[in-house]
Parts: sequence; C-alpha cells; structure tokens
Amino acid sequence: MNKILVIGPFPNPTTGVSLANKVVFEGLNDMKQFSIDSINTSFNKFEENIGVFSVSKALFYLKLNFRAYKIFGADMVYITPGQTFFGVMKYAVFIILASLFKRDIVIHVHGNYLGKEYRLIKGLKKTVFKWILDKTNKGIVLSESLRGNMSPFVDGDHIFVLYNFVEDYLFLNEEDIFKDENNIKPKIFFLSNLMEEKGILDLLEALKILEKKGVEFEAKIAGNIDAQNKSKIETYFNELNQVSYCGVVSGQAKKELLIWGNVFVLPTYYEMEGQPISILEAMATGNLVLTTNHSGIPDIFKDEVNGFYVEKKNPGSIVSKIEMIANHPDNFLGIRKYNFSIALKNYRVDNFISNLVNIIKI
Repeated sequence: MNKILVIGPFPNPTTGVSLANKVVFEGLNDMKQFSIDSINTSFNKFEENIGVFSVSKALFYLKLNFRAYKIFGADMVYITPGQTFFGVMKYAVFIILASLFKRDIVIHVHGNYLGKEYRLIKGLKKTVFKWILDKTNKGIVLSESLRGNMSPFVDGDHIFVLYNFVEDYLFLNEEDIFKDENNIKPKIFFLSNLMEEKGILDLLEALKILEKKGVEFEAKIAGNIDAQNKSKIETYFNELNQVSYCGVVSGQAKKELLIWGNVFVLPTYYEMEGQPISILEAMATGNLVLTTNHSGIPDIFKDEVNGFYVEKKNPGSIVSKIEMIANHPDNFLGIRKYNFSIALKNYRVDNFISNLVNIIKI
C-alpha cells in the first residue's frame, strides 16, 4: 500500500488550492491502494498580500514544522507550496527531510508565478530557492502553458499536466439548468476572493455604470473581502441597487448561486493566478463566462466559444460585453449549453483523481 502525505492548505478558508487538496485527500483516501495522511498549512487569516513575510505567519509555519515527523511514515510526499520565496521556504523543512529520507517528492503548483519568482530573485535567495525545489521528483502544473513554472527544477519528462475539476454535487441535468429561460436578463455573479487583482473593483465600477445607464440586470457577489479594500468595496455595495453581497458561500449556497446566474465575471489579473476552478464551475452550471486573457486561462477558455474576454483593469470593457448580452440574450444560450457539455465531459472529479493516480504511479 502506498502511503501518501499531503502537505498544503485545506479549507477553511476555501481557495482553489485548499479545495483541490481536499479533493485529492478524499479521492485517494477512498482507494484501498493508498493510505493517506495530511498536514494542513492553512493560515487562519485571509489577506491579499500573499507571500509577504509577517511575524505571525512565520510563527504559525514554524510551529507546523513539528508535524514533519509524519514524513517518516510516508512513501510519497505531495506538496502544494506557495509561489514566492517565503511561500516555498515555509515548506523547506518538509522538502529537505523528505529528500534526506529518500521519499518521493511531488510538487503541485497551482499558479503561474513560481517561474517568475525564480527569475526575479537574486544571489543567495535564488541559490537556496533552486536547491530546495531541485529535490522534486515530479512536478505537476495545471495546464500546458504553465510548464515553465517547474522546468528550472525538474526535467521535462517529469513535469505533468493535471487539469482542474468541478465537484460532482455541482453537476445537474441539462434540463434542470436551462428550465427557466423566459427571464433571461443578465444575472451576473462573481465567485472568488474579493481581491483587487481578481478584478472585483473593476466589476463593481462596471455595475455602477450599467445602473446609471438603466441596463436591466441582477448581480450577486460572493467571497472573502480582503481587509485592505473592505471600505472601498462596502461603499460600492451601499451605492448599488441591483447588486447584493452573499458573503462566503460553500456547499448548497454555492450551488444555488451558480445555478441562479447566467453570466460569470472574473476580470482577473492576479499575479499568482493559474487556472481558476471558479471558471470551470461556472461552465459546469451553464453560465456564459467573461474573463481575461491571463495566465493559464486560455488553456481552458476560448473567446466567443465559452464566453468573451474583457480587458484587464477596464470596467468599460465589462460594460460593453454585458450590454451586448442584455440586448441580445437569445444569441448566447448556445454558448452556455456548450460550456455545460464540455465541463461534463472533461472536468469531473473522477477524471482528475484518475489522472493524478496515473502520475503517482509513473
């Protein structure tokens, strides 16, 4: 029996990485061929300045190192590290110990910043960064265009692509998703952490412009509010009449939001973005997607096929696309149905776990 130790963040808070680790743990744990253990590295406070050093973070991760004894009982260590120097260093003890005791080390990068960080850092930091990541036996990235994040540290033959997934409970029958198409005004939603780089301020400004223009729509915003932008975001919520804030949603509340909507907007320019699970979730529930040509998104999204690209940091670009949808709603039902079918075919949890097992066994 293969003994696998999963090291990385788990919910809560819920992020793409923490959700993926939860699915990995549960998926492998259901298989008799694996024995699974974990070390949860979730920091208990949500903030936008990910990867920035702080004393509270340093103390938190220092304490986590006392759980490194779990490595001794594992055959393989599966790690989802951060993508900055500090984001890698907080896993350094685990990686070094696993290497010393000749455990297989699998690094799964959920983003597109690790390679850039390596290029940017200099001197001793760069040497240490590479020395640690060079101990990787297998690297996993979210899509083909993201391979460069692991190529400085792992031979190309040992870098694998593992596309993200949509949890099973979010898939419904097509008839249930598209049963009420009489009222097809734009029902817009945002489902991500409310960080500036995720484009939340651009979306809220766009919604403010649409209200002033008299465009008929409804909008719901869900996710953790970053403390740095809380007052600015709350000001928008107070000013907007056709917009409601749902807080952090999960489980049935998240499912209801995804099914309620018909237009998902994620105007992200987040530097550490990889392949947002929220885009796949929106597709799986029959939504048209508005997003940016950024990071690994083009590997799962095609303009005018799955929805439309909007320009980064440009609320006017969002406004024009939503006006187009509002004026010609019947034109976009085909895109929404295509998104549902492609997600059903390609992005099931079973596919994700099966592909991961194949990588583990190589």
